[in-house]
Order: sequence, then structure tokens, then C-alpha cells
Amino acid sequence: MDIGDDCQQVIIAQADTAFCRFEDQHAARAMADRLTFNLEDDIHPLCKIAVAGLQQHLSLQTEWKHNFGLDSDGDGAIIGKMFGVLVVRNTHGDIGYLSAFSGKLANSNHHNKFVEPIFDGLKAGGFVNAGMIRLSEINHEIATLAMEDAFGNEAAIAQLKEFRKTHSVALQRRILEQYNFRNKAGNRKNMVDIFTKHGYKQPPAGAGECAGPKLLQHAFRHHMEPLALAEFWWGLSPKSATWKHGAYYKPCKEKCAPILDYMLNE
Repeated sequence: MDIGDDCQQVIIAQADTAFCRFEDQHAARAMADRLTFNLEDDIHPLCKIAVAGLQQHLSLQTEWKHNFGLDSDGDGAIIGKMFGVLVVRNTHGDIGYLSAFSGKLANSNHHNKFVEPIFDGLKAGGFVNAGMIRLSEINHEIATLAMEDAFGNEAAIAQLKEFRKTHSVALQRRILEQYNFRNKAGNRKNMVDIFTKHGYKQPPAGAGECAGPKLLQHAFRHHMEPLALAEFWWGLSPKSATWKHGAYYKPCKEKCAPILDYMLNE
């Protein structure tokens, strides 16, 4: 059954939802009937249709460039990406899907068709940019003192290195505290608290940037009901034996399991 999709960004309550509506709603609703969200389920047929639509978009779009390593036209390092689709029911009862990518794509957190990040660390004028500039300034000061007289400036260099460490730790902590996740009950919890509860000293690098949490966050924010999730790898893998182009994968355990546990079960 080919239900296709009428993929367009829809404005609901002045919020860009990136909701892609399946064209044949009668067929989509029949396929979604009695469907209950479960991360352990096999890939649902609606997810496969959504994935086909997203993969077609990735192959044909011309809005941005990213070197997936699938042709000879890419510039820079080859970096495959994990993408995800979440089949949802919106507040009007329409069945459609949301799309997301892990991390950044083409050096940006925002692209048409995709949901927004949990936290945009690339935002111009934000504290992340200011913090990184300050780190660069400290590094420059250390390098300058070392070139002038490393032995004579030893104490000053050591002091600057300690300040750099303190600044870096504080900046990283502040960044982590910006990742606040919604659960299905409408409550929010900070990523640091989520991982602390699961026995982590701090969240692993890249936590909160994966496709699954982004998709659920967007769905809950816009009062959509999650129905089925699928994630797939697109492009060549930086580790040839790790991920295969076009293959499906479950959300990762280390970075996603604690977050998804909170979002879905608390």
C-alpha cells in the first residue's frame, strides 16, 4: 500500500512543527489503529514509508551540503549520520511523521523538514560562543608567555592553566544544564539529573544530541502522540564495520537509554 506523504512544514499555534502528513490518511489511520509506542517493536510499516520519504529528501535536496561519502562531489571529511523518524498522531487526529538527525548536519542545528535541537549551542551571541572565545584567549596568553620566557613565566602559566581548567569545567556544566527534557506527563528534568539517577558522574559526550530524544521532545512539546520510531544510518561510517548505509538501528544505550527512560516512563 503506497500512502506516500504530503511533507510540508505546518504552522500550528505559531509553532513550526516540521510535521509531515501522510497523504492517504484513511490508509495511515488504519495502519496506526491500536498502535502503541514501544522501543522494542520491529520497524513498523509506517516507519518504513516515512524513512523512504526522508531518504528521498536526503538524496534530492539542494538546500545544504554534507559529505556522506556516497558520491564523488563531497568536500571535506566523510561523515555518515544517524537519522530518525517518529510516526505521530497530531492534535487534529492526522497521522504523519517527524524527522531528526543526530548531532549537527552541515554545520547547523536547523534545517527544513527536521525538528529543532534540544539546545542550540551554535546560536549566535550565546554563552557557548563567548565561553569558547575566552578559552581561545587563555590559550593565546599561555602560548605568548611560553614564547617570551617559559621558565620565568612558569608560575603565571600554571595559574592560567588552572584557570583554563576551571573555566572549561564550568562551561561544560552550564551547557549540560541547558538540556531539559519533557516526558509524556508534561514534566521536565535536566540531563545532569537524569544521568545522575542512572549512576553516571556526568552525562557522556554527545548525550542529548541523538535523533530519538529530539523527536520525542518535539512531539511532547506540540502535544503529538508518538506511535513508532525508527533510526537508520545514512552514508559511509567513520568506522567501516560499525554502521552500514541504510541499515536500521535501535537507540544507543549509553547516550539515549537514561533519557528515553525518563521521557517515556516517568
